[in-house]
Amino acid sequence: MSALQLPPLSLYIHIPWCERKCPYCDFNSHEYGGALPETEYVDTLLADLETDLPLAQGRPLVSIFIGGGTPSLLSTPAMQSLLDGVRARLPLADDCEITLEANPGSAEADKFAGFVTAGVNRISLGVQSFDDNCLQALGRVHDAAQARRAVAQAQASGIASLNIDLMHGLPGQTTENASADLQQALDCDPAHLSWYQLTIERNTAFYKRPPELPVEDDLGSIQAAGEALLSAAGYQNYEVSAYAQAGYRCRHNLNYWEFGDYLGIGAGAHGKLTVADCGEIRRTVKKRQPAEYLAADDVHANGQLLTREDLPGDFMLNALRLSDGFAPDLYQARTGLTLDTLSATLEGLAEKGLLEISAERILPTALGRRYLDSVVSEFL
Repeated sequence: MSALQLPPLSLYIHIPWCERKCPYCDFNSHEYGGALPETEYVDTLLADLETDLPLAQGRPLVSIFIGGGTPSLLSTPAMQSLLDGVRARLPLADDCEITLEANPGSAEADKFAGFVTAGVNRISLGVQSFDDNCLQALGRVHDAAQARRAVAQAQASGIASLNIDLMHGLPGQTTENASADLQQALDCDPAHLSWYQLTIERNTAFYKRPPELPVEDDLGSIQAAGEALLSAAGYQNYEVSAYAQAGYRCRHNLNYWEFGDYLGIGAGAHGKLTVADCGEIRRTVKKRQPAEYLAADDVHANGQLLTREDLPGDFMLNALRLSDGFAPDLYQARTGLTLDTLSATLEGLAEKGLLEISAERILPTALGRRYLDSVVSEFL
């Protein structure tokens, strides 16, 4: 195992509260009642960051992602205090990307300009659908008209980059419905689209009471029609469900997928850090329940030291999601391992037409992307 190189560093901040828990959501999110304890929570977030500062090892932040939950429930003064506190503790790269997840509710959309003043330069808007019937089936609290207004307000706020989250394969959805829904998103001209299929996850209301979803053939038709629309509109499909106009790929997520480092603060937040001087890669986890996180003297939960056996699967799980794959030397730089030990697996997948391998790149073929879970499982 060779010496590890320190990769770029990002910061993930988790805000755990939502107005309503959606029936498909398995994230660490909790319905709130009454006023949020936002001052106490921001103070705890910054104390959490303070304890993890040695893991930054002098690196500036290349990106910050504030996710949830619904982070846009925070007031603009709380957001200002949070980002000011981060800037006081860590240097930010000159072009640091700062993303805030937001929902299209009118009370939240009214805050967008204030969030921009606080330093947010990218908003990820959880629209999920522009079809009122689909929104109702998904248990969303906004309607299509609110979604369109929120998009317009985000674009008018001075935000540098807007992402729209949009689902497909929804209850009762046809190829025509899904294409019309996607076209409405494209008509908004966002810089970035996260267009992904609804899946039923454990520990969700949908898992206990599954809705009737489109069958496999219909899902394939929806995917093909949507990819054609996105391509015709000039969006580059650079990751499984990520589509961007030129120059607007999500740098924060790219750092995840390229096995970069990230600090994770907040209830249930995860981090991944390289410790170069001892040749270790660690995963960190914070206490999951908001009340426990706020009350704890030590917010850390059980982390994990990645072993030599863990690293190939962890790396490939991320890097092979990218349409362009990865450069062979990135694997050694980020894991300290050489690809020689994986040559038989790589060659076997290439012979099956699942990977394309050259001196410059290792990437999934179209067939490999279709069966990506099976490809990645070969490295686990």
